[in-house]
Amino acid sequence: MIVVTGASGQLGRLVIKELLKTLPASEIVAAVRTPEKVSDLAALGVQVRLADYAQPATLDAAFKGAGQLLLISSSEVGQRLPQHRNAIDAAKRAGVGLVAYTSVLRAETSPLGLAAEHKATEALLKASGLPHVVLRNGWYTENYLASAPAALQHGAYIGSAGEGRIASAARADYAAAAAAVLTSADQAGKVYELAGDEAYTLTELAAEISRQSGKTVVYQNLAEADFKEALLGAGLPEHVAGLLSDSDLGVSKGALFDDGHQLSRLIGRPTTALATLVEAALA
Repeated sequence: MIVVTGASGQLGRLVIKELLKTLPASEIVAAVRTPEKVSDLAALGVQVRLADYAQPATLDAAFKGAGQLLLISSSEVGQRLPQHRNAIDAAKRAGVGLVAYTSVLRAETSPLGLAAEHKATEALLKASGLPHVVLRNGWYTENYLASAPAALQHGAYIGSAGEGRIASAARADYAAAAAAVLTSADQAGKVYELAGDEAYTLTELAAEISRQSGKTVVYQNLAEADFKEALLGAGLPEHVAGLLSDSDLGVSKGALFDDGHQLSRLIGRPTTALATLVEAALA
């Protein structure tokens, strides 16, 4: 049986969709804080179990009988480590056969501020003695394309990434990789550095948005502090604005570039092209 945590989230849902291509729904567990949010999965026959990272007792019940567990990192930046510790401890008590954890690209050396919690979680997994595999995911291309409407409105795509190259991939590509690992043998001890086949700068992203939309969009590079201020002015919460501006600064230092092609090899096909994702976003 495969348990997927955070199954009501965008990545978790896509992983379950992939698993359903090869496994009976009854062998898949959607572990979520709010079971009502995955009633559609329950209707397909997927088992739904309550699982709250902050409530260890729910994790014990959710992980019972799990052969494989996909531990999707918590969305609560700053609270991830204690929450992940609860999940790892519960997995150990449940005797889970393999834990797959969604980390961040090159967590050990990444300049990204959010990498610290991932690095610490990887250390917890290692210390736990549980068989585990680490999926070090790069950025989702959707993270950048969410800003396409504003870029079209203002004729500018703003950031603080300089000419740093971004080897992002579609969320569905990372979901396919997770499903492949969960359904393959001999995964314990492996660390995958996962990124898209195609790397681009934000200047090139702006040019692709221009090409497909027929409207002029230019990339405007800002100092990190100015980018954060612009994000705050757009109504983003302080912690989100800080995360995005810090991430862009990391991009300028190479944090999101990788040309190892481990992701496409794992899923057995090229990662989704940037042009395809831009087209979908503009539609």
